[in-house]
Amino acid sequence: MSVANHYKSNLRDILFNLFEVNDIGSNVLNHPRFSTMDEDNAKDALAGIETFAQEVFQKAFVPSDRTPLTLDAEGNVGVPQEILDVFHRFYDDGWHMFEVPEHLDGFNAPPSLVWSAFEMQVGSCASATFYLFGIYIAKIIDRLGTDSQKARYVRQMLDKRWGGCMVLTEPDAGSDVGAGRAKARHIEGDVWELEGVKRFITNGDFETENIVHLVLARPEGGASGTKGLSMFIVPKFWVNEDGSLGERNGAFVTNVEKKMGLHGSCTCELTLGDRMPCRGLLVGEVHDGIKQMFHVIEHARMAVGIKSVSTVSTAYLNALAYAKERVQGPDLAKAMDKNSPRVRIIEHPDVRRMLLELKSHAEGMRALALYTAYIQDQVQILGGHGATEAKALDRLNDLLLPLVKGYASHRSYALLGDALQIFGGSGYVRDYPMEQYIRDQKIDTLYEGTTHIQALDFLFRKVMRDGGKTLMGLMMKMQKTLADIKGLDAFSVEHAALTRSMGDVQSMLMTLQKKVGESIYHAGLQGNRILFAIAETVIGWLLIRHAQIAAERLPDAKGRDVSFYTGKIASARWYCENVLPGHTLTRKLVENSTLQATAVPEDAF
Repeated sequence: MSVANHYKSNLRDILFNLFEVNDIGSNVLNHPRFSTMDEDNAKDALAGIETFAQEVFQKAFVPSDRTPLTLDAEGNVGVPQEILDVFHRFYDDGWHMFEVPEHLDGFNAPPSLVWSAFEMQVGSCASATFYLFGIYIAKIIDRLGTDSQKARYVRQMLDKRWGGCMVLTEPDAGSDVGAGRAKARHIEGDVWELEGVKRFITNGDFETENIVHLVLARPEGGASGTKGLSMFIVPKFWVNEDGSLGERNGAFVTNVEKKMGLHGSCTCELTLGDRMPCRGLLVGEVHDGIKQMFHVIEHARMAVGIKSVSTVSTAYLNALAYAKERVQGPDLAKAMDKNSPRVRIIEHPDVRRMLLELKSHAEGMRALALYTAYIQDQVQILGGHGATEAKALDRLNDLLLPLVKGYASHRSYALLGDALQIFGGSGYVRDYPMEQYIRDQKIDTLYEGTTHIQALDFLFRKVMRDGGKTLMGLMMKMQKTLADIKGLDAFSVEHAALTRSMGDVQSMLMTLQKKVGESIYHAGLQGNRILFAIAETVIGWLLIRHAQIAAERLPDAKGRDVSFYTGKIASARWYCENVLPGHTLTRKLVENSTLQATAVPEDAF
């Protein structure tokens, strides 16, 4: 085991989710919307990505952390050569076309496969993976741009390996995007000039021919708040109408942040229109910036959640391997016998507790992410986001996203502490990847909307706005699972735990609705608790579904599948005995909550 070869994938569990649980072979890949590959092709592609992640991506993991980025006087950022090697190999081998639609000569993989591939890429080296964001930015321009904008940008971004990034945050307007001061002045047609300073921009520059920024700015005379923002295509080098590259544009990196982790990812300050005019094209020639940018934001939130899931998964598998090898101390039952043999730490009850905590959460959060991806498959099949036929599933996807991003990122930070704990002091040093995992992951709770922003979004926009209709629809799916396992001795614990957990979260929501009528601050104080409880209830349901399938297949299983299915049943049981019961306490805390925290004088803190 070494930090250089740190990445341990779990393709078996990914395939289980895709083909045994969600059955995308029948439900997705056989549909005309996704006819470019069948189940065998899909499995081969994911196996290829796994190999690529292990043999190419992970080579950049250590250098990305320990080789500093550079910034010259012209605003050019230099990144470690190992990251550039990954970037170009990815394009050389054609992987960039995996998610690209057919009309652009891509493979048009459905979201389930795209996110499964992304898990393995981002888990092996997140910093290197982020530099591939230009592929998605090209897809956004293809979707939202005018014909002229598409012709100038989309093919070139894919063929010439241009980078891309989203540009929202400003020094005095972090999560409060509507407070942004960047402004835009109309020149002619769809051409505008932008001025302002943006901060915390991921991969705002690196060594490629061009970088395409999607920038939010407020046109002169625009309304205040988010509704007054428009989105602009702002390249590093101007792109002429015939597609040729023109002069340097006035978007310059003026600082590279010194961060806790993700050192290889260029998080920068981007100054617009200071040294020279900064031109941009109004996307689609419509002033609908925040709605347009939400296509990017929601993609980024899903990516952040899956990044956390992948980090926990590889941390768990590294900790498991270490626990099977490390010999330390006697068996607890023989601790008083000074002559008792030393045992491997996987034989210690507390280590087993932590391993099951990691295993059940890694598998459960992956199940949540890939179930959400499967819903995105169905949205695409029914016409895509905004299509009338896809409305209900679109809302379900919107409901699930705060759980994927908000819960998975927040819970993962604590879980990574458990993974490091299994290594003891060795986990604290650079000989093993644990300390870098923790540093690289922490940002996931902060960017693309902090945990509490996800909680408030979930409660007000995703639950209360439609009167809880979408959430109740999801609960009905859980009720069906409960009906399926009712009366089965093998699932009596699971049935009781999920039944009680569902009752607890429904009670929490009813209680909060009453309390919010008294003061909105109750939502601020209890929002995270409720977000976490609902996420865990959904995960518990998904793990029970996994255990059902595993129990059905275990009698005929052979080889490694015996252990795999046995582990699936164990994960569900652990989760139902150790996680779901906690929601009863959470319910009581919500029911008995007061506004005491808001009443404490500031000087008393």
